[in-house]
Amino acid sequence: MSTNPHIGSSFDNLLEEEGIIAEVEAIALKRAIAWQVKQAMAEKKLTKTALAKQMKTSRSSIDRLLDPDNPSVTIDTIERAAAVVGKRVRLELVDGNERLTQATAE
Repeated sequence: MSTNPHIGSSFDNLLEEEGIIAEVEAIALKRAIAWQVKQAMAEKKLTKTALAKQMKTSRSSIDRLLDPDNPSVTIDTIERAAAVVGKRVRLELVDGNERLTQATAE
């Protein structure tokens, strides 16, 4: 018989027990946003340089925005990028027991 306390528990439970669920969700959200911006850029045939110029920011700021592992991007930067690619950002607070399911950029 197994003595592993995680057998039968969910992945979310494991992350909660380890105290890293918020960090993991933040990274997942950032990866989803970076992917969505990249997809929208491709649809609009925008380069990083063109996006930076339209956002009136630096190319390095765009690199941070598109880096899926860099969660240090401001909401303002995300909103400006979304506007340039013809999208908008929807941000909401949910109950603590609701888990992240998808990032939404419209």
